[in-house]
Amino acid sequence: MTRYIAFLRAINVGGHNIKMAALRDHFSALGLSHVETFIASGNVIFTTDLTDGRALAAKIEAHLQQALGYEVATFLRTDAEVADIAQYTPFSEAMMQEARAIYVAFLARPVAQADLEPFQSDIDSFHAHQNEVYWLCRHRQSDSKFSNAVFERALKIQSTFRNINTVRRLAAKYPPAAS
Repeated sequence: MTRYIAFLRAINVGGHNIKMAALRDHFSALGLSHVETFIASGNVIFTTDLTDGRALAAKIEAHLQQALGYEVATFLRTDAEVADIAQYTPFSEAMMQEARAIYVAFLARPVAQADLEPFQSDIDSFHAHQNEVYWLCRHRQSDSKFSNAVFERALKIQSTFRNINTVRRLAAKYPPAAS
């Protein structure tokens, strides 16, 4: 059994509200086991024998589209991948000290660091690593010109962002099983 964490886009934002019990029921209806949610922002933890993450994400997306009536981009990571994301150090210690917040964007495919250069500013720094982008914001997010919508339009890629603290809490609560 593989434990996955699904990071869902468009859950409980922009008028797309769903109770976490209903979201768990949708995942259980797909035959997924040990389904849990973590805070009400579209983080779903489950286990399955299925190992093709892309096919599984597509299956979840299709089910949620039909059930909810709108597209819900789904980004799957194993518990081991979430642990790696939580432990990764994308910025220098000095930069980390000046951060007001750090976010992680989950993507379906990698982007090049050069693709992030147009977003860099005095307020915002970005770092691409594997299928994630780390965003360091030095001031309030509302002071930044950066947004998920700007990011997606410019790079023509879907994403969903989570605060690094949420990712770290997920990694701590759902550590990879010992081999």
